[in-house]
Amino acid sequence: MESYKWEQLINNINTVIFDIDGVFTDWNFIYTNDGKFWKVFWPHDADWIKLLKKFNINIQCISADKRWFAITKKRISDDMWLPLEQVSEWERLDWLNANFDLKNCIYMWDWLHDAKIFEYAWYSIAPANAFYLTKEKADYVTQTNAWSWAVLEAVLHLLEKFYNYKF
Repeated sequence: MESYKWEQLINNINTVIFDIDGVFTDWNFIYTNDGKFWKVFWPHDADWIKLLKKFNINIQCISADKRWFAITKKRISDDMWLPLEQVSEWERLDWLNANFDLKNCIYMWDWLHDAKIFEYAWYSIAPANAFYLTKEKADYVTQTNAWSWAVLEAVLHLLEKFYNYKF
């Protein structure tokens, strides 16, 4: 990455946008005969998001899971106190452009629909087990899989790379 981007980050980057399903979760949906029962979230993501917020970076979370959005809301909004929107994969780029200046955002995602959005974001991150086209377009691919330390690794990567933060 060229040095002008580093300066731009410190001066202009104001938001990190996270996918929920496939970044914060392990992708598994546990079903019973009554339907989806739960999603599995990593227990320590909240700690690392708090660290990112200390650098005055806004966080936005998005989920495409419409039918079971309440599960996601319980963890992300109610427990972690993060802003959360339900936006379908097909509407995501339009929604993001309407609500953010993507060239001033960092975007962490995992799926095929997101590979196209990486082209518009200032910096993009994919977990190690993201879809292969998404990983090819990402500026950084974590060594860890979604759910299993990927958010922690992404936060530390951003703070080390752009803020000289050492843990």
